[in-house]
Amino acid sequence: MTNQPQRSPRTASVSAADITGEYGPFAGFDRIHGVTFDGNQVWAATGEALVAFDPANGEVAHTIEAPSDAGTTFDGKHLYQIAASRIDKIDPSTGRVLHSIPAPAEQGSNSGLTWAEGSLWVGQYRNRRILQIDPADGRVLRTIESDRFVTGVTWANDELWHGTWENDESELRRVDAVTGDVLTRVQMPHGVVVSGLEFDGKDTFYCGGAASGKVRAVRYPKG
Repeated sequence: MTNQPQRSPRTASVSAADITGEYGPFAGFDRIHGVTFDGNQVWAATGEALVAFDPANGEVAHTIEAPSDAGTTFDGKHLYQIAASRIDKIDPSTGRVLHSIPAPAEQGSNSGLTWAEGSLWVGQYRNRRILQIDPADGRVLRTIESDRFVTGVTWANDELWHGTWENDESELRRVDAVTGDVLTRVQMPHGVVVSGLEFDGKDTFYCGGAASGKVRAVRYPKG
């Protein structure tokens, strides 16, 4: 019998989160699920509505009434929102649902949502994994396993990141999109949790704060 070489996982770099701003709570809404960024505004999924605010001053620009109990994302033109057992494609200017697909199985486990490479990527909390799915029909294209409960998920350029939340502790993690190996860990302060997660394309992550009703800005850890 020939012994097969074992792959040694890389040692993750670890740093403390540099929180550069906080937004909310927003009047009438006491919880944040998913978050996304459309290039100008941050969108926060609150359960009953999507709230768009200006990250320069935190002022709410408008809201869209929509079931929004988990992740949200923006593909450059449309919003996608997890709503229980389905994912809705929404026109952000009118709030109209243009198309819906089934959310991945095991309703209640779906958490984060992001758009990249023409696909939707769904974080699954209790299942500790990330799924790449077809936005046309919800077909699962890839599964990436994690060793922590997965909340928000986003791509920072060509890097896959996700939030974790266990025992009132949260991290932002950069992971290998093939193996799931953890490459970078950014630790949030104790008691500050991450529900949704989005990268702004420059130097900032936006993190949903669950029952705090807040969205926090965290500096991208360069190097």
